[in-house]
Amino acid sequence: MTNTKFFSILLITILISLQIAAQDTTKNPARTIVIPDTLLFKIEKAQAVITQINAANKRGYDTEVIGEELAGIKHNVDQIQDAVSVENAIPGNKDLQNYRLMLTDVQQRTGQWRKTLSKHNSELQFLSEQVIEFSRDSLLAVEAGDSSQKQLYSGQIADLKQKLQLAGQATTSNLDTVSNLLAAVSEVYFRATDLQTTINDYIKESGRNLLGKESSYIWKASKGSNKSSLNDIIKVSYTGQNKILRYFFQSTWDNRVLLLLVSAGFFVWIFVNFRLASAVAVSKEIGVLDFKYINPRPILATFIFLFNITPLFEPRSPSIYIELNQFLLLITMTVFFMKRLPGKQLLWWFSVLVLYVLTIISNILVTESFVSRFALMALNAGSIAFGVWFFRKLREVRMEEKFIKPVLIIYIILNILAIILNALGRISLAKSFSVTAISGLIQVLSLGIFVHVVLEALELHTKVSVASKRLFSRINIEKSRATFRQLISFVSVLLWVLMFCINLNIVDPIFGFLLQILEKPRTFGSITFTLANVLFFSVIIWLANNLQKHIGLLFSGPDVNFTTETVHKGSKLALIRLVIIVVGFLFAITASGVPLTKITVLLGALGVGIGLGMQNIVNNFVSGIILIFEKPFTIGDYIELADKKGKVLDIGIRSSRMLTPQGSKVIIPNGDLLSGRLVNYTTNNARLKSEVTFKISSEADLEQVKKIINEIVDKAEGVVKKAPRQVLLSAVTGDSIELKVMVWLTSVYSETTFRSYVLEQVVIRFRASEIKII
Repeated sequence: MTNTKFFSILLITILISLQIAAQDTTKNPARTIVIPDTLLFKIEKAQAVITQINAANKRGYDTEVIGEELAGIKHNVDQIQDAVSVENAIPGNKDLQNYRLMLTDVQQRTGQWRKTLSKHNSELQFLSEQVIEFSRDSLLAVEAGDSSQKQLYSGQIADLKQKLQLAGQATTSNLDTVSNLLAAVSEVYFRATDLQTTINDYIKESGRNLLGKESSYIWKASKGSNKSSLNDIIKVSYTGQNKILRYFFQSTWDNRVLLLLVSAGFFVWIFVNFRLASAVAVSKEIGVLDFKYINPRPILATFIFLFNITPLFEPRSPSIYIELNQFLLLITMTVFFMKRLPGKQLLWWFSVLVLYVLTIISNILVTESFVSRFALMALNAGSIAFGVWFFRKLREVRMEEKFIKPVLIIYIILNILAIILNALGRISLAKSFSVTAISGLIQVLSLGIFVHVVLEALELHTKVSVASKRLFSRINIEKSRATFRQLISFVSVLLWVLMFCINLNIVDPIFGFLLQILEKPRTFGSITFTLANVLFFSVIIWLANNLQKHIGLLFSGPDVNFTTETVHKGSKLALIRLVIIVVGFLFAITASGVPLTKITVLLGALGVGIGLGMQNIVNNFVSGIILIFEKPFTIGDYIELADKKGKVLDIGIRSSRMLTPQGSKVIIPNGDLLSGRLVNYTTNNARLKSEVTFKISSEADLEQVKKIINEIVDKAEGVVKKAPRQVLLSAVTGDSIELKVMVWLTSVYSETTFRSYVLEQVVIRFRASEIKII
C-alpha cells in the first residue's frame, strides 16, 4: 500500500512539471534555439569529406597511365580485328595462337582496369552525393535573422562553402574522366572477348581441317613466282611477328626476370664453388679439377643453362620467341663447340647449323608456287640424307646414343611426312614439320651439353662440400652422380617434349586435354574427387617420404662406424623425420580436397584396422616417438639388447638400425627397444668393468703373479687409473689355480684391445718368469 502511494505522488509531480514546461514554450513561440554541438558536428563532418576528396585527388586515379596503355592495347585489338575480318584470308594457325595469347592478356588487363575504375566510380559518386548534401544543408547557411551563437561561426561556414564548391568541381571532373575511361575500357574488353571467341572457332576449324587440302597438288601448282607477293609475305611476316614479340615482352616481363635470376644464381653457384676449391686446404683434399664443360668463369655454361630452361618458364610463348631463343642458343653452342670440338666433329655441327638456317628461311619464303614448294621438298630430302648419315656416324660423334637415336628417327620421319604433305597441298603443315624436325635435333644436342654442365656443377659442389666438411659432406659422390644424372636426364626429356609440342602448336590442346581429365569431378560412393587431387596427394606423400629418408645428408659430420671413437649425433634427426612425415601428410590431405568430415571417417576405419591387426605397427610408431623425446640413447651410442650388441646407426619412426662389431646391420623394432632390457654403454661418464680369466699352475708364486698382472694393467690403455682393480682367485683344483682380473675401463670400445693386450703380456711375462699357464 505504501508503494502505491509513492508511485502516485511521483506521477503527479512529473505531470505538473511537463505542464509548466508547456506553458513556458507557449509564452515564447518566436524564440529560435540553436544547439552549438549539432552545428559543430556538421562542420566537422563536411570538413572530413573535403579532406577525403583532397586526399583522393592527391592520390589520383591512375587515369593517365590507364589511358596511355589503353591506346596501345586498342591499336593492337584493331589490328587483330582487321586480320580476322578479311574475307577468305584466315590467318595461319601460329598467328591465331599468337593472337589468342595477346587477347588473353588484353582481357586480363582490361578486366582488372574495369574493377579498379568501377571502384573509383562508386567512390566518386558517393563523395559527390556528400558534397550536394552539405551544400543544401540549411544548418550550414548563415542568414540575418540567425541567433548570435550561429553568427559566431559565419566565417568558418563561408570558408567551408567555398571549399565544398571547389571539392564538388574536382569530384565532378574526376567522375567524368573515370566514367568515360571505364566506358572505353569496357568497350575494348567486350571487343577482345568477341575476338577471342572468333579466334577459338578458327582454331577449332583449323584443327578439324588439319590434314585437309590447303592448296593444289604440286604437279598442278603454278610454275612462276610473284616477287611482289614474296616481298609482301616477308613484310607482313616481319611486321606481325615483331608486333607479337614486342607485346609478349611487355606483358610477361616478370617471367623473364625470374628466369634471369635463376640463371644468375647458377653462375654465382659455380663461380663461388671454384673460389672455394682454390683454397689451399680444400685444393689439397680435392686434387686437380678436370672439368670439360664448366670453368671458373662459367659464362658460356650459364648461357647454355639459360636458353635450355627458357621453355619451362614460358611454355605458352609465341613461336617467334622460341625461334629467337633457339637462335641465341645456336650462337652459344657454336662458340662453345669451336673451343672444344676437333675439326671433323665441328664440321657436322656446322652442317646442322646450315640446315636450320635454310629451314627457317624456307618457312618464311615458301609459297604456293611450284618452284618454292619443290625447293622445300629438296631441302627435306637433303635433311633425310643428312639424318641417315648422322645415324650411321653417331658413334664417331661420341654423344649419348640413347637420346640422339630416337630423335634422329623422329627427325627423318617428320621430313618424310613434310614431303608427302607438301605434295598433297598441305604446305603449312609441311613447313611446321620441317621446322619441328630440325629444332628437335638441335634441342637434343644442346640438352646433351646442358646435362653435362649441370652434372659437373653438382659434382664440383659435392667435392667442395666433402673437402670443407660443409653441407652435403656426407654425400657419396659415386651414388649421387648416378642419381643426379637420372634426375637431370628426366628434366631434359621433359624440356625436349615441351619444345617439340611448342613447335607443332599443340601445347594448348594437350594442356586443355590434360586439365579436362585431371579436373573432372569423379564420385566414389559419397566422396567426390578429381584426379588432380589424387595426383597432388601422391606427389606430396612421395616427396615427404623421400625427404625424410635422405634428410640425414643435411646433417654434416662423420658416418657412424665401428671404431674406438665415440660419435654422438643426437636424436633430433628422428624428430625432424617425424615432423616431415606429419607436415607432409597434412599438406597432402589439404591438396587432396577431401573434407575433414571424411577424414574423421577414415580415422575411424583406421582405428578398426588397428584393433584388428595393426597393433604392432602402431606400437612401434608410438615407441619411436617416445624414444625421440625420452632419449635413452642417441645415434652413435653403444647398446646391448638381448643377445645383440652394437652401435646405433639410425633412429627411425618405426624401427632403428644397429651396427654390430661383426659389421652386420640389425633392424630392431622400436617397440623392442622400449620394452626390452636395454644397456647403454656410452652414456655420460659411463664406465665398463672388464674381466680377464686364465689358469696357472698351483705351484706358482701368487704374490709374484699379482705383481706382474698389476704392472701389465698399469701400462694398458683405456684403464681408469683411480678405480679399484681386483685380482681374484675364482677356482682352485689339484694342479691349477684360476685367476680373474677385473678392471674398470673408460670406454666399451677399448675392451677388446685391453683384453688382447693383457693376455699377450701375460704370456710373455709368465714365460720369462717360468710361470706355467694351463
